Amino acid sequence: MEYKKREKPTELEVLEVLDARMQLSEKDKQHLYKLKKGYEGELAFDELTRNLRCDCLALNDLLLQVGSTTFQIDTLLIADMLYLFEVKNHEGDFYFENDRILTKTNYEITNPMNQISRSESLLRQLLQTLSVTTQINSSVVFINPAFTLYQAPLDKPFILPTQVNRHMKQLNSLNSRITKKHKAFADKLVSMHLTESPFKRLPDYSYGELRKGVVCRGCGSWNMINKWTNCICMHCNKVVDFEETVLRSIQEFKLLFPNRKLTTKEIYDWCGGIASLRTFSRVLEKNFNKLGNRRWTYFE
Repeated sequence: MEYKKREKPTELEVLEVLDARMQLSEKDKQHLYKLKKGYEGELAFDELTRNLRCDCLALNDLLLQVGSTTFQIDTLLIADMLYLFEVKNHEGDFYFENDRILTKTNYEITNPMNQISRSESLLRQLLQTLSVTTQINSSVVFINPAFTLYQAPLDKPFILPTQVNRHMKQLNSLNSRITKKHKAFADKLVSMHLTESPFKRLPDYSYGELRKGVVCRGCGSWNMINKWTNCICMHCNKVVDFEETVLRSIQEFKLLFPNRKLTTKEIYDWCGGIASLRTFSRVLEKNFNKLGNRRWTYFE
């Protein structure tokens, strides 16, 4: 049972919007690619745990704190014990040597054993503060079927792509029963989840330097026009409801500039003046609370 759904990381959402509206540095582009790849891998693993038939609770993407230390858990499965999963979506040929994971060109990636060992240790400390006694079974899941790890050690808790389905079958065979105590524990962890990550790494940006307008979600073109109640892409002919398009643009605006007031003029400018001020005003009045009056009017 999926007890806590995974939310798209705010850092990833911000970088995706910035990537469309400004020129990211090569370093930031690589960071965006890494975040997107990781998120896709985690969603793929969520599909597998969502289909488990054993009695269990799946908590996805927990950001917890013990003492002054923050740690992240990709997936925590509550069953007969705690199953802690670190999900990796690496692709290509790698080999394991002297506790290092390298590509064939000797490029070293971070050994996920360091991450999961840290998470397990901090989770144990957290359990002690909650007076919870249970075993923890930790695993690193390499979810991408195009991943190969040569010389994979047998003494490491690695679940390779060819072993993932077999591992899910083993979990399905668990003789576990979820009680009110388990749910209370799950509720406690969810309540302790931190919504603001201290690990975010974003480039500097300002309103003035960002491209204004509406981007086509189909082809990525900025050549969108407003026609009656729709927005039409002049490049791929994709038709999207105008109000839906404006609300998505407002969501992006609020994501990037949470402290700026939401006004008709601001959104008109942000969307590149694709429609009249009055048209934008109608959308805002319909979907948000109107505050202030005349030139000081804004929406929340």
